Amino acid sequence: MLASRIASFPALSIGAFCTRTGTALASVFMKPARHDIIRKCPTWADCARKQHGDESAKTGVLFGISLSSVDPKAAQAIFEFFWPHALKAGWSEVYLGSPVPGLRNWISKNPDIPVAQYVRSEHKGLPLDPQLRYYFKKGFRKIVAIKDNYFPHERSLDFGVLILGKVPLSSLSFIWKRVPLPWLQRMKKLFFVCL
Repeated sequence: MLASRIASFPALSIGAFCTRTGTALASVFMKPARHDIIRKCPTWADCARKQHGDESAKTGVLFGISLSSVDPKAAQAIFEFFWPHALKAGWSEVYLGSPVPGLRNWISKNPDIPVAQYVRSEHKGLPLDPQLRYYFKKGFRKIVAIKDNYFPHERSLDFGVLILGKVPLSSLSFIWKRVPLPWLQRMKKLFFVCL
């Protein structure tokens, strides 16, 4: 599956590795997408599946198939690396399908309250769920849909949340396409100020 994802969209397959051992510390796999397709897909597998026309989708939209990390600094490095490339390529929005690992515990204490209330609940301006909170801090702040049977995830009771993030500074894409990539790469710290 990994080889297939990399072969399908190599420029959208990114890894961070330990400089001493070569061990993979974080990875992200994405694919071009269209708003209408991603929003109507009932499951994560449907969203992640390569579909006819993905290669030519010029919508500025990506679907993040997976983001995994064993090191927070490695995940940060992936975002720092990717944002300048995203601006140069004209990508402006990224969808993710997120689990909600705090849901099972919350439902056990609040059996009569709808799942949507938990997903949209906040504490001090941040999502109550730890995974949604993590993504929120990375700029994925719009909840697009809450989907039952989205993917198998026991602590999420198989619910998934489709979230959308904006690539920092992408509203100026007409400028970034003309700016040399090395210049954008020197600006990478600015992107995190804009989150």
